[in-house]
Amino acid sequence: MSDGNTPNITILYEDNHLLGIVKPVNIPTQEDATGDPDLLTLLKQDIKERYNKPGNVYVGLVHRLDRPVGGAMIFAKTSKAASRLSESVRTRQFTKKYLAVVHGHPKQRQGRLTHTLLKDVRTNTVSVVPKGTDGGKEAILDYEVIGHTDKFSLVQIELHTGRPHQIRVQMKEIGCPLYGDQKYGPHLNKPGQQIALWSIVVGFPHPITKEEVIITSLPPRQFPWNEWPERIYEQIRA
Repeated sequence: MSDGNTPNITILYEDNHLLGIVKPVNIPTQEDATGDPDLLTLLKQDIKERYNKPGNVYVGLVHRLDRPVGGAMIFAKTSKAASRLSESVRTRQFTKKYLAVVHGHPKQRQGRLTHTLLKDVRTNTVSVVPKGTDGGKEAILDYEVIGHTDKFSLVQIELHTGRPHQIRVQMKEIGCPLYGDQKYGPHLNKPGQQIALWSIVVGFPHPITKEEVIITSLPPRQFPWNEWPERIYEQIRA
């Protein structure tokens, strides 16, 4: 789906209940203070046009990706599907896997990171705080280093919680901020660099049929993603 004014959005999966797409980078998932075109509005317009639907079109937001992040996302096309998908998220039947290029090399090749995160709404930043801090929320992820160069590591990440900026903050906390992340790695990254974080897998039980649905997306073959051979990415998707 695309026209002269909107970015090309690839559809990965669609039926009467769900819409799976590749989120383009630098588009907000939903309307924000910038007033820039947002993904939710673009998808509603697309469904309205493709199916010639009168009136309002329902598209339900189930999970989010930060504005600079691209990759696989799933949306609900009915309120029932949205409710059931949200329940899958709450009961942790909703799988979210990511790839990230980070500066340096984690001390352990794989592991689980558990931190307490606190968001400052005023500055839209998140920090690691002591457990028990008022307003702090537990953040858990598993990571595995699947490739590295002298400067960078390619890391596969599975989220077990969905906190704002979670991957970016937790990887910074272990001394490996993401490539291109000016907010959480300004001393290593330069303005204009694209953050190297990509949603590669979203999996969940179908809200109606209960069959497992898995949608996948691979990052673009450009720096720093192209520091590793295509076969590494294809193995992940397989």
